[in-house]
Amino acid sequence: VLIAIGRDACTRNIGLQTIGVKINEKNGKIPVNDEEQTNVPYVYAIGDILDGKLELTPVAIQAGRLLAQRLYGGSSRKCDYINVPTTVFTPLEYGSCGYPEERAIEEYGQQNLEVYHTLFWPLEWTVPGRDNNTCYAKIICNKQDNNRVIGLHVLGPNAGEVTQGFAAAIKCGLTKELLDETIGIHPTCAEVFTTMDITKSSGQDITQKGC
Repeated sequence: VLIAIGRDACTRNIGLQTIGVKINEKNGKIPVNDEEQTNVPYVYAIGDILDGKLELTPVAIQAGRLLAQRLYGGSSRKCDYINVPTTVFTPLEYGSCGYPEERAIEEYGQQNLEVYHTLFWPLEWTVPGRDNNTCYAKIICNKQDNNRVIGLHVLGPNAGEVTQGFAAAIKCGLTKELLDETIGIHPTCAEVFTTMDITKSSGQDITQKGC
């Protein structure tokens, strides 16, 4: 039995109060601006210790690299904390990149979003006869920005591999039109993103009869 209980930010006993660095008293994490700068201008924080940011090792590595380049290399590039691909490696994997639907509604307003979704049936599930309405895919599009994809979610086999590829496309400004114009590889799970045509707002049935 594996119990994942999370981790604590050990910030209260390292002298931050001496130089006036503020921490979130509830969780010990450190608030920063979009350049990882604390309330004390010459003190920066990166990684899992950041308040409200993702606790992911690749995010910390990227943020640290970009911070060093800004401080010492004349760069102005900041870490993108929104379009971060991540996966939950449960027996049926869940992958996501960009905004969850709830956050997108808060940020852009429901009237400015179009959500496409579908259930799908992986080909390898047809022989053992596994449930053909277990896997799920969803994209969230910003109607005010050429239907740009601001959130991608997939529940199914190899979701991590699928999400990693689409994450690069999202960073490049992927739109629903570009997805529709992309030829899918059949039979793959990822091709479902090239054929999605049912919107959540339509209320249409998304159950599948076959692969």
